[in-house]
Amino acid sequence: MKRSHQLTTGLLAVTLGCLTALAAGLTTAGPAKGDWEFTLGGNGQSNKDFGTNSGGFNASVGYFLSDALELSVRQTITFTAGRQVADAVGGQTLGALDYHFRVGQKFYPFVGVTFGGIYGDFVNDSWNAGLEAGAKYYVLRKTFLFGTFGWSWSFDTGDGLTQNFDDGAFVYTAGVGFNF
Repeated sequence: MKRSHQLTTGLLAVTLGCLTALAAGLTTAGPAKGDWEFTLGGNGQSNKDFGTNSGGFNASVGYFLSDALELSVRQTITFTAGRQVADAVGGQTLGALDYHFRVGQKFYPFVGVTFGGIYGDFVNDSWNAGLEAGAKYYVLRKTFLFGTFGWSWSFDTGDGLTQNFDDGAFVYTAGVGFNF
């Protein structure tokens, strides 16, 4: 009887220890101040009437200034086709500043701004800015799936900020990322 009680107590202690370790692992999923981030994704862009559409690939490197604030650099290569343009290739190099909100154990919605350059066959090379929102879902402690959706506009005309903003495009990305 005493041996059975010791075995039960031991199993209970091991089980409790495993559950505690699992819970600690879940609560530490996500970024922390000082973490670096690397992402790979696929992207798309559509003008406001969805008459011209593009798709491509992107990669980014980011650094968390705090547990919630990330500064990153993104490189995008885009291929475009549509009824308003001939087939073309272009790119963007952007800096981004995103603020993350922790919701639950693994879900991090974020909002942010982008600024950088846009260039290629189908656009006038110019400065570009954008607003974005998205979310990261951690499938492992430092590995996540993400999606973003935003509005981006260029400064290629002298029509003023309001007109440039109105002439912008929808931008969307989905991919995988890693904190280290």
